[in-house]
Amino acid sequence: MPAGFFTSESIYEEEWEKIFSRRWLCAGRASELQGRGDFRQCNLEGESILLVRDGEEKLHGFYNHCRHRGAKLCEDQSGHFGENIQCPYHAWTYSFNGRLSGAPNMAEVEGFRKSDYPLERIAMEVWEGFIFLNFGDKPEPFERTFAPVKDKFAQWRLPELQVAHRKSYPVGANWKLLFHNFSECYHCPTVHPRLNDITPYKNSSNDLKEGPILGGPMLIKPKGGSLTMSGRACGPLLAGRENRQKVYFYTFFPNLFLSLHPEYVVSHRLERQATGETLVHCDWLFHPEAMESPDFRLEEAVQFWDMTNRQDWHVCELTQKGLLSRKALPGPYAKLESMLAAFDREYLGVMGKRDQSRDQEQ
Repeated sequence: MPAGFFTSESIYEEEWEKIFSRRWLCAGRASELQGRGDFRQCNLEGESILLVRDGEEKLHGFYNHCRHRGAKLCEDQSGHFGENIQCPYHAWTYSFNGRLSGAPNMAEVEGFRKSDYPLERIAMEVWEGFIFLNFGDKPEPFERTFAPVKDKFAQWRLPELQVAHRKSYPVGANWKLLFHNFSECYHCPTVHPRLNDITPYKNSSNDLKEGPILGGPMLIKPKGGSLTMSGRACGPLLAGRENRQKVYFYTFFPNLFLSLHPEYVVSHRLERQATGETLVHCDWLFHPEAMESPDFRLEEAVQFWDMTNRQDWHVCELTQKGLLSRKALPGPYAKLESMLAAFDREYLGVMGKRDQSRDQEQ
């Protein structure tokens, strides 16, 4: 794609209309809300969304504003509500399923009915323990979008995994550059010498090659190894015997990366901040039983991925800066970058710009 796709303000705004207002966006893990009244606030595309679990332990997603005068209902990023959700301005009160249960001094207003003013919902689905939100009034069918990975990761027991560690990274690069970076290991010998020692960059393949979900496995060189500082597994294994010498990498268009190791899983969740700014939330996911094991060494996985993340973000930021040049013109992809071409096809197709891209390249 020409440089303008990564630097243009108008392209950035158009992406909201054609992608981020319509596609399913990952918003974190359901395991973070365990009981009745537990809540978490997440920020996506300039919107504050309130996630809350009700008395039947069902998850709900609401726009975080009161239906009276629009005041923000909740300022805390996470916590526990008592018996209801109450607006701090005029004390309008809502149940955990969004129903307006109390509105002081409104009974005297002719025609006022509490049933007309529930909290505004956002479409929500949970897949393998991940929460997905959709801003669209008529979202694309979730089952169709995620059909390519139905039961694909069953052996990792993803719904049971919990966040053992989280770190957020502000990255000075367009979100698509992060997708490009994650989708190839052409850069690994130069940028990630330790990663390349464990998973040599040419020992890779892809089993999902077109569409919104892309990726596949890489072979782990050390026997019984994993992506850790020592190169050894840092806890009890999750993967079946056939996958214990592999790590799987997948991108979920437009804001999730998933890395499945023999004994743990790492997720990267992207939040667009501006044309050249992205906030990345990285979660290290382990099974609760593994975290109780004497063989559990969380720091080995955290240190490895923190090092790798920082190396990646640095070259993404260098690319963002270089693309600001008037002379920036991308060269051809190597064969090792086939997933970048697949991402481009998906992106340009959704944006309706395949022909425009070819014209600009010529």
